[in-house]
Amino acid sequence: MKKGVFWLLENDIIAFPFDSNATEGISKAGDNYNHRLLWQYVKPAKCNKPYDYYPRGRVEMSNKGKPLIYMNCNIGEEYIPEIMRRFEIMEKPIIHYDGSNHYKSHIDREDNYSKDQ
Repeated sequence: MKKGVFWLLENDIIAFPFDSNATEGISKAGDNYNHRLLWQYVKPAKCNKPYDYYPRGRVEMSNKGKPLIYMNCNIGEEYIPEIMRRFEIMEKPIIHYDGSNHYKSHIDREDNYSKDQ
């Protein structure tokens, strides 16, 4: 199993399993990526959207050694098998749909804007 981060762009998961030799986009802990810091190096060509525009998530390991996926609520269950494949997760992961500001995307902001009108 590999830790790392991912985004959902145009119905496709773009995944970045952590590489311990990486020098860009590293989290404070130094053992995973930071979405905001990594985005400038991995965003698609001609993309002018900020790192938090697209729904995103991260793969970690729980304190009990289980695979743990944190992700935006707008990433459907149909993407879990692809996330598992990309991060070499062999056992059923713990899924945590995170509705906090940390994982919000343009979809969440638009939904909130629509509800306020």
